[in-house]
Amino acid sequence: MSNPNYTISAQNVTDPPFAIQIEKGVRLYSSGCGGFWRDASLVVPSALLVLYLGFQANRSVKKLRHRKSYVMIAFYALLWFAAILNLAWSILQAWQCAPGKTVAWNLLSLFTECGMLSLEISLLPFLLQENYSSGLEALAHTFMVSGSIVAVDILIQAVVVFVFKVPIFIDADSSHWGKWSVLFIHTLMLTAVYSYILFVHYSKWKDRLPPRPSFYNYVVVMFISNVIGLFANGLSGIGFGLWLYNIILICRHSLYLPFLYATFLADFFQEEDWLLDSAYYSEMKDAGFFDTDWE
Repeated sequence: MSNPNYTISAQNVTDPPFAIQIEKGVRLYSSGCGGFWRDASLVVPSALLVLYLGFQANRSVKKLRHRKSYVMIAFYALLWFAAILNLAWSILQAWQCAPGKTVAWNLLSLFTECGMLSLEISLLPFLLQENYSSGLEALAHTFMVSGSIVAVDILIQAVVVFVFKVPIFIDADSSHWGKWSVLFIHTLMLTAVYSYILFVHYSKWKDRLPPRPSFYNYVVVMFISNVIGLFANGLSGIGFGLWLYNIILICRHSLYLPFLYATFLADFFQEEDWLLDSAYYSEMKDAGFFDTDWE
């Protein structure tokens, strides 16, 4: 007959102390493999964006047909593609820590990054044009430049992940120096692009850029977020750097697509065209374009 006191004492010896369990839970949360609030902060904004796009889809499609802007049609389709992939990526966070799901998680992360990066890179040459061109020529020029950049970047990431086995998309592995090197170079290139735009904006070549306040607000926000990401990657996942990296990662996947839509696409999908025309007229009137009409 077994001794119950012996059983209890043996269980106490084998179970880890409560403090160690808490420490493991905090480490698991910060590494991206669990945590209710982390998952909720990713899933809820992504799901709300997809629901919003779905509720507005009928009116948005009618607007696109009426305005016949091939560039905006392409951006709208790309937004849907990125939003759906980002929602799936947010819901399936457990894959990166589940045995046998590594390849599937890397593929999902790669396609999600492709969709979001395509929007981010394609937006810059489109906004740098003199006007919101709507023809096929403008569409071809915009996506030929951005598509080439995105294709090269995604190809490099695919080779690094699947050939050299660098865990770029596995947040649980925070000690691999190759991961932080690749992320640092990737973020550095984006930071350089936004830095150049801001430099030109505040230099004597300012007239070469389009006078759109929303464009520069977007560039400033992206510049700041990339600088913070660059600092986090430079710390190579150590302590505060890992925490900061996870904050930037959550903000990118939960806030970037809604921020992009609110900044550049919301006005296009207004209920009536005359509201947008009235806004442009008011801006031009405030700038004094119509003062000569009264002389």
